Amino acid sequence: MIPAMPASRAPASRSRRRPRPGGGASAGLRYARLAAMGALAVVILIAGVWGSWGCAQHVMLSKGREQGTMTVSRCGGETCWGPYEPVSTGSRTRERVDIERSVAVESGRTYTVVVKPGSSEVVRTGPAGLLHAWVPLGGALLLASVVVAGGLRMVRSAWVLGGAGIALVTAAWVAL
Repeated sequence: MIPAMPASRAPASRSRRRPRPGGGASAGLRYARLAAMGALAVVILIAGVWGSWGCAQHVMLSKGREQGTMTVSRCGGETCWGPYEPVSTGSRTRERVDIERSVAVESGRTYTVVVKPGSSEVVRTGPAGLLHAWVPLGGALLLASVVVAGGLRMVRSAWVLGGAGIALVTAAWVAL
């Protein structure tokens, strides 16, 4: 000890924390909440992929499928239709093919499309069609980010999921 300094007491020992009554139960509930919220986030993301894959598979795996152009002549309630002109070998001209009506389809415009096998339905191709097909996944990423932030308390991961969702939806909007 330095002579100029007054003597001090030894540091007081920390009081021991007493276990809370039911501490094991609250820990169990906490883990159950984490498991439930984690499962919910995974289910939301799987649903987003499932919703997107119906159209995305035709756009992404278009090799060997009928490819061509479609000129939209009319639109009804949920679909638009028009004539189809083939571009790929083995494809045939069709008087009418149907495409899902969305903000991306306008009457009188021509789009590059892929025919869904065994039907007269078509899906847009190219970057715009690919991004449009994955929009449900973008929405699922946004929804899962809320669950991850609130339910799992993983804020940084939630920002990454939300940012990816916003980027995907925005890119699709810009491309269309």
